[in-house]
Amino acid sequence: MSKVIAIANQKGGTGKTTTTVNLGIGLAAQGKKVLLVDADAQGNLTDSLGYQEPDNLPISLATILNKTMMEETYETNDGILHHGEAVDLMPGNIELSAIEVSLVNTMSRETILRTYIDAVKDKYDYVLIDCMPSLGMMTINALAAADSVIIPVQAHYLPAKGMTQLLQTIARVRRQINPKLTIDGVLLTMVDNRTNFAKDISFILRRDYGHKLRVFQTEIPLSIRAAETSAEGKSIYVHDPHGIAAKAYQAFTKEVQDIGEKQRKRQHQTDFSR
Repeated sequence: MSKVIAIANQKGGTGKTTTTVNLGIGLAAQGKKVLLVDADAQGNLTDSLGYQEPDNLPISLATILNKTMMEETYETNDGILHHGEAVDLMPGNIELSAIEVSLVNTMSRETILRTYIDAVKDKYDYVLIDCMPSLGMMTINALAAADSVIIPVQAHYLPAKGMTQLLQTIARVRRQINPKLTIDGVLLTMVDNRTNFAKDISFILRRDYGHKLRVFQTEIPLSIRAAETSAEGKSIYVHDPHGIAAKAYQAFTKEVQDIGEKQRKRQHQTDFSR
């Protein structure tokens, strides 16, 4: 059974793309089949995996979504790229900006991405969608296609204000489009443990949201090495395998995997009891 996870936060610079890369490759290292979907017109995920001119790719997510909107046929493996660290990638690029505009006048506009994800997900254990830093139509499409959401939150600023709007959007998508959507948890990123400020934010986040949301035990430390990986086109596990960021992402990957296994068991028991 495949699990589709949207990595979302409407604020930029929270570590969404770095988290998508290292979670995806971390899951692949555990023997899972993983597809990464770049749903951001900036193409940062595509760039981070070594495809440094995403706008020149012949087929991207925009190509597939356009065919879906026009009800044209395509092969489910069209456009999928294979990365050396055992993950697949559906690349994104600037053409997604035009798709977002087109979606406004499209029938079933919130579920165009879900139509594509549903067609490919049976080949994978996990599909991770890297969302753009907005609450526009592409992010709504990602939430409509997902089973769950992971929210990376930067520990450099008080996250509570920005999270309220995202949580309201997730709740609205759950009510109106995707009733099975859940929140796997909030991930603190870029945590500078040398400062009391970072510790205060961690405390406030767990205090204010811990009773209704999982806040992952793992916190991703501030790391220059992690920031360098996007230029290398590789994960932190290759770039700095013994560093603090690699160890943190390994621990985070295990937390996500444990959540997935528990949900699969519950689903299996539900199916069995019917």
